[in-house]
Amino acid sequence: MKKIMLITLQTVALATALVSCKDNCTQTVTYRGSESIKITLNELRTGVKTLPAQDLENPGKIYVKGNYLFINDIKKGIHVIDNTNPAAPRAVSFIQILGNIDIAVKDNLLYADSYTDLVTLDITNPNAVKEVSRTNEVFTSGQVDGIWWNYNVNDQTIYDARYKMYTVTQEVACEPQNPVYYGGIAFDQSFISSGFKVGSTTSTGGTNSGTGVGGSTARFTIVDDRLYAVTQNEMKLFDIKNAASPKADGSLSLGFGIETIFPYKNKLFIGTTTGVQIWDNANPKRPTYLSRLDHARACDPVVVENDIAYVTLRSVDNFTRCGAAIANQLDVIDVSNPSAPVLKKTYPMESPHGLGIDNKKLFICEGKSGLKYLDATNIMDIKQIQHFKDMNAYDVIPLSNTLMLIGKDGLYQYDYSNANALKLLSKISVKAAK
Repeated sequence: MKKIMLITLQTVALATALVSCKDNCTQTVTYRGSESIKITLNELRTGVKTLPAQDLENPGKIYVKGNYLFINDIKKGIHVIDNTNPAAPRAVSFIQILGNIDIAVKDNLLYADSYTDLVTLDITNPNAVKEVSRTNEVFTSGQVDGIWWNYNVNDQTIYDARYKMYTVTQEVACEPQNPVYYGGIAFDQSFISSGFKVGSTTSTGGTNSGTGVGGSTARFTIVDDRLYAVTQNEMKLFDIKNAASPKADGSLSLGFGIETIFPYKNKLFIGTTTGVQIWDNANPKRPTYLSRLDHARACDPVVVENDIAYVTLRSVDNFTRCGAAIANQLDVIDVSNPSAPVLKKTYPMESPHGLGIDNKKLFICEGKSGLKYLDATNIMDIKQIQHFKDMNAYDVIPLSNTLMLIGKDGLYQYDYSNANALKLLSKISVKAAK
């Protein structure tokens, strides 16, 4: 894996800014920028390894299969957790997979993206996971946390980037000249024009027999003998009748801004930045488009229960705007007629991310604002029961009275058998920053 330091430092997002003016009139600014990375196909395809259990560092998506939890560590691999006792989860191993973001499991086989490839792994022994097949070059690009990666077929190289903190100190006038303000902090115009820029510059659902359960932010899902994977603009179809050897079986154009997929009955619900799409999956070999319900441009996970879809809209995601409009809300949609979905009600939220629903118990991740537990018995009058603010919540899976929550600060598990209050069972924290 090769690193390329950017000569001109263009910030992806402003992380922190510390401005000081001393007698010698110097200014120090700390900000988050990007560092380019190149990965060869050889590095990618020799990189799958089963390692001893590791600390969570940058957790992403979660997936449940039987007594095991699989937690993605963004672009690094998958933590395998024995969750037989949710009050005492036990880290078993770490599967190193370069470029991994999404997960799906059927029987004893785990499917994972590895940048441009789809990898099939035998997880019968979680201490010795084995790669059994690889479907090459089925994905061409992807995005997470505001950073894009791209595969160049000509030189067979993956071009990616990662965030890095930079600190710049320079002499300035003691009083800012024509100051520019970001987050209430004044920056000298000379520093802004010298290269400092704000903005990006780098290029789940229900379960079937034998499959597991993903969260609301999942881009992979399995229905019968089909694996569906959504990219930013299409749905990739895979035949997994021969489960150990998936076969790419075409794709369907979905438009732009595609984010998530959620199976419900014989339908597929696609969350996009501009609305919810509903696809008829009566013929799993070839889903057909039914309808969509548009909304202001925003990040958009969706879950469904009892013909009611719950959709969170968010305007800003990890320093990256999801859309031009300011939309932080929960939309409740009647999908009893999937050809004509009806928006029933909208509830204001703070910064909603992933969500989950189980028997009218609704759980919404509010990012830095924590977790909200709500009673959705009456969709026209959804009531908040609890709000946990001391976490950074990303996505949840409610299953059999255990709520599994993944956040930037770790894995939380709650007992929700008591309708009036969640009970914390356990927490696995992320590795403390050095």
